[in-house]
Amino acid sequence: MTPLVRTLAGIAGGWLATKLFGLSEALQSAHGDTGAKRLSSRRSFTRNATLGDVGIVVAQIGVAFGVLLWPNKTGAFGTAITVPGGDVPDVNGEPFKWAPGKFYLVNLEDSGVRALYWKCVHLGCTVPWISGEHEFICPCHGSIYEYNGDRVSGPAPYGLDQMPVTVNDDGSVTVDTNPSSLLVNNY
Repeated sequence: MTPLVRTLAGIAGGWLATKLFGLSEALQSAHGDTGAKRLSSRRSFTRNATLGDVGIVVAQIGVAFGVLLWPNKTGAFGTAITVPGGDVPDVNGEPFKWAPGKFYLVNLEDSGVRALYWKCVHLGCTVPWISGEHEFICPCHGSIYEYNGDRVSGPAPYGLDQMPVTVNDDGSVTVDTNPSSLLVNNY
């Protein structure tokens, strides 16, 4: 709805509500009401209006919290991602970082291509690849991981988690980034 239509609908609704309340007051006062009964209806009107206002505010707060807490799925994380064959690193080469999927691709001599989840298993910090050290080093608490994701040192209890990898016939790689399919690397 455009803002102009909403504004016009609000004005028309307000005008209609005013006329209806005025009509109901006119009908009630036409029967010769006493002052006590009139005071009582004002009190009940004020009470009902206040309860209605509170109800509307509570409903708006509930909707706002619902919208705030609803999961906001962005990016490709949580789905199967296909990485082109040209982006797959050479054996023991520089890891390929795929930001939308939150993983690094590494290519090992003995076990082939691995997808390493880039979150530290200690407290979940994003672990960058440090080329000069040839290791993954967590900037938060200093956990160090080898090229293959195994833990070297630090407070992390085990190596980086891995994601299931499928090598396709055309040389591309499909990585399942669903968090429930992570291969926990606790050795």
